[in-house]
Amino acid sequence: MFRSIATVSLGGTLVDKLTAISAAGFDGVEIFENDLFYFEGTAADVKRIADDRGLRIVLFQPFRDFEAGPREKLQRNLERAERKFDLMGELETDLMLVCSSIAPDTVDDDALAAADLHALGERAARRGLRIGYEALGWGRHVNTYRHALKIVEQADHPAVGLVLDSFHTLCIGDDIAPIAEIPSERIFFVQVADAPMIKLDPLSWSRHFRLFPGQGGMPVTPFVRNVIASGYAGAISLEIFNDEFRAAPPRPIAIDAMRSLVLLEEELLATPEAGSQARATTQPAAGVVAGMLAPPAPPICSGVEFVEFAVDEATRPRLAELFDRMGFARAGQHRSKDVSLHRQGDVHLIINSEKESFARSFVEQHGSSVCALAFRVDDAQRAVERALRYRAQIFRGRVGPNELVIPAVRGLEGSLVYLVDRFGAQGSIYDVDFLTTDTAAAPADCGLQRVDHVAQVMPRGQFDGALLFYRAVFGFDAAPAFELMDPYGLIQSRVVESRERAIRLPLNASQAPNTTSARFVADYRGAGIHHIAIATGDLFATTARMRQNGVPLLDIPGSYYDNLAAVHDLPPARIAEMRRLSILYDRASGGEFFHAYTRAFDHRFFFELVERRDYDGFGAVNAPVRMAAQALQDKLQATAR
Repeated sequence: MFRSIATVSLGGTLVDKLTAISAAGFDGVEIFENDLFYFEGTAADVKRIADDRGLRIVLFQPFRDFEAGPREKLQRNLERAERKFDLMGELETDLMLVCSSIAPDTVDDDALAAADLHALGERAARRGLRIGYEALGWGRHVNTYRHALKIVEQADHPAVGLVLDSFHTLCIGDDIAPIAEIPSERIFFVQVADAPMIKLDPLSWSRHFRLFPGQGGMPVTPFVRNVIASGYAGAISLEIFNDEFRAAPPRPIAIDAMRSLVLLEEELLATPEAGSQARATTQPAAGVVAGMLAPPAPPICSGVEFVEFAVDEATRPRLAELFDRMGFARAGQHRSKDVSLHRQGDVHLIINSEKESFARSFVEQHGSSVCALAFRVDDAQRAVERALRYRAQIFRGRVGPNELVIPAVRGLEGSLVYLVDRFGAQGSIYDVDFLTTDTAAAPADCGLQRVDHVAQVMPRGQFDGALLFYRAVFGFDAAPAFELMDPYGLIQSRVVESRERAIRLPLNASQAPNTTSARFVADYRGAGIHHIAIATGDLFATTARMRQNGVPLLDIPGSYYDNLAAVHDLPPARIAEMRRLSILYDRASGGEFFHAYTRAFDHRFFFELVERRDYDGFGAVNAPVRMAAQALQDKLQATAR
């Protein structure tokens, strides 16, 4: 696949954009006209810069409000086009995008529109150029690709063809199946974009909320599969209008863009699912997918192997004491590093206070925090190869003699995701790297069994990139987005999970500055893990024991339990016990969910304790109660200081 992107998709100067696009591995670029206006140089200079970065300029855009306008404007419009052709000559690109007119003085006359495009094609052909006509989703008279195709066919000029854009087609709910029947020679160019499924007028939706494929909810892959079925063998280009993307540094956004195209390719090479809008084929189509190599298969995940905390010397004893009170045994000390292992059930927590290490640099940047997760995978090397294909960074830390080399991928804010394929019957990684410590004085087990889910919080501008990272690098599935009600604003949440559902990661972000998520981001100085949920078979016994041990559990307001009695038919004695232990409750589809929380450790992370009884969700209905309790706790602590 020839991979391209429009410069409007990124922020920064034109040179910054071209540099980032090249570094991300793109083959070509669309030059958006405004980028030329802001560039201090000539179009020929832009061509040289693109050449130096190995980029081919494949399209110049846009040319607006041309066809079927008042006759007295036609000559001026043709002269305006000639000036654009001059720029294209300097850029050495042969294709200009003409979008369907939105001008109020345009008439609804296909024959007139076709005649105008024919005249424009004649002028373009004299200079070895071509015209691509695109239907805007909000075009005044032409807003579907089939209408645009009809006009192109009436224009009947070899230099006039069709530009297909997935957003313009999908935002109006148009049928994508007929795309497969379009003569491929009529299609000059294809642009793709995703978007969240929200109710908004197409223009506003397009100008502010487009996303890269895989980040939204539009059926982009079936759209492109039908394009391929037509025989089209040209570029697939990203055209993304997104305020947050343009406000961010261009390099990480360009990497996200490339990830989205590689993920699109992987989905194109897969057999279409039954019921897809696409024309089902079991073999990759010729043309655009010819020669494409599918990334290595996503890892098969079987759970979280460990959670690693980076701390300084002053914080370490306090965190270790918390783990003790929660019933974790101090199960091992690293052979060569200042790293300790704490175990309960199948939950492994690691405290790392090693100097001159990744963990220490993480502490200096974020304070005491979760610096790494470890995923149990079937094949770590294959997982690494897949990560590299998706432009992820591989981390290799210092390893002592006879110690295991555990590969890791850089995640949010430089945190790590370790890939562990030695566990269970294959033996434990801890037997190699850790010396067993005396557990005779270990605290009483509190019944914790396994990591249930791990929530991450991030600035809103990183939310879509984080989602794409997990979808692409690890092959995780993404649930639909939903909103949580915080006392100080809305929090957007979306869950990503391994296909086996053994690893589940809620992602949270908020634009409101005082929500719980925003406060964690501020304290963390960036994105990070702020919430580790651990499953137990008996939450009542677990929380009773933890209270006895002095674990600082989050107090839930009594009014919650007054309302609970009105909402659910729970025995009064059970509600009284929940009130005493600060346990929250939800019921759905016949299942029940009990959960409780610890207070936040240094405003950076907290634990959730969960008991599931045929319940699959996360207790989202109780999130406002939890966040209100956390906000109250923050105020009390601030007052105490």
